[in-house]
This record gives sequence, structure tokens and C-alpha cells, in this order.
Amino acid sequence: MEKNISFATAGNDFPIALRKKVDEYFRSNNIRQTGNLRLYLKTIILIVVCFSCYGVIVFLPFPFLLKAVLAVVFGFANAGIGFCVMHDGAHGSYSQKPWINNLTGYTLNMFGGSVYFWKIKHNVIHHNVTNVEGHDDDINLRPLMRTCEHQPYHPLHRFQHIYGIFLYSLTTIWWILFRDFLKYFSGRIASKQIGKMPFSEHLIFWLTKAHYFITFLIVPVAFMGLAKALLFYFIWNFSMGFVLAIVFQLAHVVEPTEFPVPDVANNKISHDWFYHQFATTANFATQNSIVTWYTGGLNFQVEHHLFPKISHVHYPALHKLVKELCAKYNIPYNEFPTMRGAINSHFSVLKLLGQEEHPSFNVKSNVGSLAGV
Repeated sequence: MEKNISFATAGNDFPIALRKKVDEYFRSNNIRQTGNLRLYLKTIILIVVCFSCYGVIVFLPFPFLLKAVLAVVFGFANAGIGFCVMHDGAHGSYSQKPWINNLTGYTLNMFGGSVYFWKIKHNVIHHNVTNVEGHDDDINLRPLMRTCEHQPYHPLHRFQHIYGIFLYSLTTIWWILFRDFLKYFSGRIASKQIGKMPFSEHLIFWLTKAHYFITFLIVPVAFMGLAKALLFYFIWNFSMGFVLAIVFQLAHVVEPTEFPVPDVANNKISHDWFYHQFATTANFATQNSIVTWYTGGLNFQVEHHLFPKISHVHYPALHKLVKELCAKYNIPYNEFPTMRGAINSHFSVLKLLGQEEHPSFNVKSNVGSLAGV
């Protein structure tokens, strides 16, 4: 069994100072770290939009052009539920009540995914070994795309900054129809063995998939006909898949972020875990309230990685505290003022990675610590 990746010890008291500052913020303002009324209202809005769009598209005799537009809205609303509701619930930050967190986490299953696999893939792996090739499955788009210099190069990658847009649109189809089954039958996610899956999760997995095929394929075909049902299915998934993929990529695959390599001998990364989160993660459009509302605060990705169990509704406030402390300790902080700037940076990375096997641009590895940055 492969040894888990470990990190060096922090070289100063930054982690202690950060935790103290954040704890004081919640204590002095007398607020809890989980969600609030704003989050619950947003949840209602997104769910109502989803059910309304589905009902109109499948059951009502509206012109198909209108239904096509609503399919895009349906896709965006689905992605919004993933960003704002499922994500907080699966991290245990939506509510103080565990059963509510479980319920909101299972909204992923409502649209065909598996929150059981997602928690392992995202909470356990991605948050601990962010951007580490061979371990962080979130950067694994091989062989069709190359997202870091440590991945094999193929001549096809020369055009990945062009065809990547189409591949991103296939995210949910590939995820729900193929990758979930690969995880289920292989018992692995990237380099990690999943372990014995509880019987209840086996049952939920198959019921989830059955619900998905019945609700989003069989029922639409019965009421709309095969051609229109398939058009609805692909328009919905293309819009949802692209939005989900691009928001993630802007947080981790942009020019300033690093892709550290652990030491071969001991599987250890030479910098500490806190430095790792700053080095491998970037924020974008943090002053844009619309982006913040829709993406569930995932544009504050740095704060999310530092405090994954705190609800996203608090990230704008934590953002100011973290930046102040980073300035005090001279810690680099990756941030793009606009979403457009982050998108341009991401596709610049894809283009550079597609030019040659070892492109010369700002991809660093295994350097730095909180003591020396």
C-alpha cells in the first residue's frame, strides 16, 4: 500500500495566529460558522428554479426554443445547487445539524452523482494533496488534456486550449455515466483505495443511478419524444458541465499556482500544509457579488481550503482577515481581480502546456514554506 503524502512542519506561528484571528471574528460578532438565512433563502430559490424548469420543459406544451433556453437555465441552476448547497452540506458547514448536512449533501445524488465518492475525492484527497499529480484526481483529465507539467505530453495537447471548452461541457456526462462506475468497480480514486463501501451506500448508489436515468431520460422521452428529450439532456449537461469545470479550473490551474512533487524516498512535500494551500490555490472576482452568490463563495477558494468546515457565506469577511495576516507574515496570495482575468490565465496555461513537453513558465514544484516566503 502506498504511503500517504506528508508535509513539513510550519516554520512559524502563522497557523496559530490565523486560527486565533478567525475564532475571534466569530466570537466577537456572536455568529456561528455554519450557514445562515441568506444561504437557506438561496437554497429555496435554486431548488424552485430547478423544479420549475424541469416541469415546464418536460410536461408543458411550450415552444421548444423556449425549452432550450430553460434547459440552459436548468443547467446553471443545477450547478448552483452544487456550488451553494451540496458543497456546504458535504463539508458539514451548511448547518449545525448533521442530518441537514447529510440531506443537502445528497442533493448531488438527486442529479445522478454520488456524494459518498465525492467526499473521498474532494474532502479527503483534493483538500489534502491539492495539485499533486497522481494523487489529486481533480486535475486528472488525462490523456485528453494536460493540466500540469508533470503529466505526460501528447501532440494532441497543442490544441487543448481550443477543444478544452467542449471537453469541459462533457464534465457531468463523463462524471455520472462513466467515472462514478470506474470508482465503484475499481474501488479506487486516483492513488487511493476507497475501502469497504457500506451496504447502504451500495444501495444508494444504484438507486441514484436508476433515479437519474428514469427522471432525466426515460420520463422526458415519454413526454417529449426521443429527439427533443436528447436535445434537452445534452443542452442541460453542456451548460452545467462547463460551469462546474471552469469554476474549479480557475481556482487551481492558473499561472501563479504550483504543482508540488513529493520526495520519492519518503513521499513528503518539503513545505508545510498551510503554505501548500496558498501555493496551489487562487481566488478570483472576490469583489463581484453576483459571482460570489452564484458560485457559493468558491471564488474565495483560498479561504475555502483553509477553512473547509466554515460555510461559504462567511468567506468575504474571512478574506479580509486572511489577506491582512498574509501581508504581516509576507506570504504570497494568489488572486485575480476579475473572472475574465482568471479565465484568460487558465487558457494561457493550457496553451503553454500544449506547446512542448516541458514549457518554461511559472509552474513551481516542492519549494517554499511559511518560514521563508
